[in-house]
Amino acid sequence: MKRLMDIAVSLTLLAACSPVMLATAAIVKTKMGSPVLFKQQRPGLHGKPFYVYKFRTMSHMTNGEGKLQSDQMRLTETGKVLRKLSLDELPQLINVLKGEMSLVGPRPLLMEYLPLYTKEQSMRHEVRPGITGWAQVNGRNAISWEEKFALDTWYVKNQSMLLDLKILFLTVRKVMKKEGIAHQGHATMEKFKG
Repeated sequence: MKRLMDIAVSLTLLAACSPVMLATAAIVKTKMGSPVLFKQQRPGLHGKPFYVYKFRTMSHMTNGEGKLQSDQMRLTETGKVLRKLSLDELPQLINVLKGEMSLVGPRPLLMEYLPLYTKEQSMRHEVRPGITGWAQVNGRNAISWEEKFALDTWYVKNQSMLLDLKILFLTVRKVMKKEGIAHQGHATMEKFKG
């Protein structure tokens, strides 16, 4: 049922949001240049790697040594608006359609975090990662890593269609209120160190 809902909803949203996605792509291209999409390998179901897609929100600004500047330095004004409206997440509907992600599940984090998880924290990979999840509607990037992982594992243990529908409803409300987008003192969330 969950997979059928993912396919039906992602197809409907891709069709309905295609004008918005085309307009967003044009804005990113005009303001930040190419590439329009940000692509990064993330761990999916059972930790299997896949490429997640988002609209690009950061510049390619480097320091004197040729290394990328911090996220805070590279996050553009256009990128801030895209993140506030959650427009940067729309290309992940393609990931959902491909079966790499679900509409609801723990957010896909970085590959480098895999060896840092406790046994309990690694439970988050027992389900497909999601565009939104229980942690996102309970604080998003404004909560600590420990709280985020506790919410993710709670979701894995308690998942149901009713809970997914509740999370989708709460997500719409959160996006409208633009809550929890950044962690205090950071453009997004500080790195997880285990």
